[in-house]
Amino acid sequence: MRHRLSGRKLGRTTAHRDMLLRNLATSLMEKERIRTTVAKAKELRPFAEKLITLGKAGTLAARRRALAGLTKEDAATRLFETVAPRFAERPGGYTRIVKLGPRKGDGAEMAMIELVGSEFKAKAKKKKDKGKKPAKA
Repeated sequence: MRHRLSGRKLGRTTAHRDMLLRNLATSLMEKERIRTTVAKAKELRPFAEKLITLGKAGTLAARRRALAGLTKEDAATRLFETVAPRFAERPGGYTRIVKLGPRKGDGAEMAMIELVGSEFKAKAKKKKDKGKKPAKA
């Protein structure tokens, strides 16, 4: 029976799984959109949303707790200065998981986890790139 058991083991030891989530969260804060398996994305979502909630608090204690959950100081700085203020009025639901289909090599279901609102930045970046002419070599 699996009463009151939550979370996935992801085929890893506890320390490996914790570090995996920290690395995924760091990448998500830096890039705002990452591609991973569906299971990892579903495990990352509550972890990342708790970090963003800490970022909204903005206190020194919250910053230290966020640094404990991330692997790079730059990601924590970005979390507190860029990401969290964007969600100041939002009561939750900061991330979105979009399923992409199976991975070619092993058939694992892939997904993209992104911060809500980052899709507009991606579209703007594509529009900027279309206007530029490729440099001749």
